[in-house]
Amino acid sequence: MHDFEQETRWSQARRQFLKTSGMGLGAAALGALLPQNSHARTGGALPATHRKPRAKSVIFLFMAGAPSQIDLFDYKPGLEKRFREPLPPSVSMGQRVTAMTRGKEQLVAPSMFRFQRQGENGIWMSELLPHLSKVADDLCIVKTLNTNAINHDPAKTFLCTGSEIPGRPSMGAWLSYGLGTMNRDLPEFVVLNSAYWTGGTRNVQGLYSRLWGSGPLPSRHQGVKFQTSGDPVLFLSNPDGVDREVRRRMLDTVGTVNRKHFGEIGDPEIETTIAQQEMAFRMQASVPELTDVEGEPEAILDLYGPEVRKTGSFARNCLLARRMVERGVRFVQLFHRGWDHHTILPKQLPGQCFDIDQPSAALIRDLKQRGLLEDTLIVFAGEFGRTAYCQGTLERDNYGRDHHPRCFSGWLAGGGIRGGIDYGRTDDFSYNVVENSVPVRDLHATLLHQLGIDHERLTFPFQGLDQRLTGVEPARVVEDILA
Repeated sequence: MHDFEQETRWSQARRQFLKTSGMGLGAAALGALLPQNSHARTGGALPATHRKPRAKSVIFLFMAGAPSQIDLFDYKPGLEKRFREPLPPSVSMGQRVTAMTRGKEQLVAPSMFRFQRQGENGIWMSELLPHLSKVADDLCIVKTLNTNAINHDPAKTFLCTGSEIPGRPSMGAWLSYGLGTMNRDLPEFVVLNSAYWTGGTRNVQGLYSRLWGSGPLPSRHQGVKFQTSGDPVLFLSNPDGVDREVRRRMLDTVGTVNRKHFGEIGDPEIETTIAQQEMAFRMQASVPELTDVEGEPEAILDLYGPEVRKTGSFARNCLLARRMVERGVRFVQLFHRGWDHHTILPKQLPGQCFDIDQPSAALIRDLKQRGLLEDTLIVFAGEFGRTAYCQGTLERDNYGRDHHPRCFSGWLAGGGIRGGIDYGRTDDFSYNVVENSVPVRDLHATLLHQLGIDHERLTFPFQGLDQRLTGVEPARVVEDILA
């Protein structure tokens, strides 16, 4: 009789638990039951993807400050004959300019760097990218990206969240919300910020947490920023006198109180607190193993270049990104600053390219040799482009460039993207899109499409509107670049 009453009480408790917790804690519990290395997804708002996905994970290489497409990817040899000529009004067409350019002459500055054809299809690439040039057949270079924002803050916010207005969910948060998790011991969305860059410290803007925030989505979907020194994640280590067993008992006690509180008021953020505390406990074991790259073969470390041995380098972060997607992390975003070259671009740009060239190429090679590139989508882009006209001193080997939202270049690789192509065409000044425009919204729609999501159907109700990454304006999937 005693056993029967006890079982009855347990049954009632289970029913009450499931009734009050809904899918949130149920999904968290299911996630806790997944095998450690399983990449089966669970806990997402979408019960199933809208189409068969070509990619499972995304690594977004964000070049904050905006690289010059004219000096890296968009070859314009005809500008050499136009050195110091004013930019024709028929090209600028009265475009609004930054306060730094307003009222000043707009004199053409051709690139001083050599370009060569690379890969089977002869894609033009700058001499500053010798390593990426060797994996040209894996790259899809999009030359006609464009945006509306002309200043860094709104442009970065738009690229990361789909809106110039702060407070909207970021790309990684949308994917975490829609698709859930593929692993039980690491976050779905991780942010890695380079601790230093070689191109100098002029015009380096700060980064802010809204670029990886969750906006109105539950806060558990925001990105987890790894630190460049000390504990990889803040407060990862237990304080003195607290061992793992003590920590486990503390969490069990706090969890009991939180579940009781949730049953009383139903606040979904309490669910988030419970889930994140449990994740933090598991991360105390998983993150140190993840970030210890000393066990990597020497050949792999050499592949990423000498900077890989420096904590906080872009090279180290690229290697960590591979280790993360290998363990089922959904979205990894790397930020590398220092690309805002209003002056002395020829002096600073080579340093920036040194930082990112070999590691980016190594990331592609490393994923490919492990069979991971086919379902990992790599995206490389800044927030906008640079002008054909000069800022500051103008000489053959010394010039700067202003912000330019009308066209800029980025590249994609893996995840069902066609390799060995360049897409879109700009005019002779790399100033206006001539063919195959790709607004940032289209880039977002394509990214979601490759992960099996219809961008119009992944929504979240907030302030009377079904919010989505691509917003309310039309957006299309760029089918021409898909394999």
